[in-house]
Amino acid sequence: MNKNGIVIRNTGSWYVVKTNDGNEINCKIKGNFRLKGIRTTNPIAVGDNVEISDVAPDGSAFITSIIPRKNYIIRRASNLSKEAHIIAANIDCAFLIVTLSHPTTSTTFIDRFLATAEAYRVPAVIVINKVDLLEEQDDAELLDAVSYLYNSIGYTVLKTSAITGEGIDELRVMLSGKISLLSGNSGVGKSTLINSVIPGINLRTAEISSTHDTGMHTTTFSEMFQLPDDDGYIIDTPGVKGFGTIDFDEHEVSHFFPEIFRISQDCRYSDCTHTHEPGCAVRDALDNNLVSQSRYNSYLSILDDLSPDKYRKPF
Repeated sequence: MNKNGIVIRNTGSWYVVKTNDGNEINCKIKGNFRLKGIRTTNPIAVGDNVEISDVAPDGSAFITSIIPRKNYIIRRASNLSKEAHIIAANIDCAFLIVTLSHPTTSTTFIDRFLATAEAYRVPAVIVINKVDLLEEQDDAELLDAVSYLYNSIGYTVLKTSAITGEGIDELRVMLSGKISLLSGNSGVGKSTLINSVIPGINLRTAEISSTHDTGMHTTTFSEMFQLPDDDGYIIDTPGVKGFGTIDFDEHEVSHFFPEIFRISQDCRYSDCTHTHEPGCAVRDALDNNLVSQSRYNSYLSILDDLSPDKYRKPF
């Protein structure tokens, strides 16, 4: 008799499924197990609800089917790929961990992640970590500016520091009772934040590379952790360098930038791409500083992703 469970760990070759009765089963998938309509490097992701076969004498089982997802976060697998990688599935909230110093998260990365979350109906929160490093006036002004920008669009922005404890209690409250994805570049302190929220978990952390001011990967595969005294879970994922979007329609990209979408209702043409058309309310708003230049540049960068030649493999 088949059992249902949730995928809590993906090691590349094995999936660990926590069954409804609390057991953790090492599972594999059949070689022909692929989801129709999605070309992905991983047909199953952490957070997926699945059905598994009877457990074999060695304690393992096969994943036989996947229960339809309510949502997921996906990104392009590589710059020269038409395939996608599903980061996590069935998420109540995605927490994007960013830093404004040591290392610096680019606004393009932030905006691409947020647009993808909008596209796949995943509520998103921005966590600006390591704020203890932003004590100089210029850094403090940058923190205020970034916080104001995303707050004004409608996103919740939380400021945290595992060193001083700032924002950790608020983060713990926001995670409670939810299945939450934590994502971000390597080096933004994701593992350290999880260690602060789940005492005793002791995830491995690493120093920032002094040569390139970037993080070194400490999380090598995705894993789900239960919060203490709570039915909530955190999905921890390996740090990502870039965030390539996939399968967007050029006329829908603006829908995933809430402030651009609101203003676009006043464009002369309903299919306006906000790049060259006359009577474009978005470009008028940009000229009048009602749309951020950084957000508009991120919007253009996603349109550029859709160029048929951009990801064509070289001969």
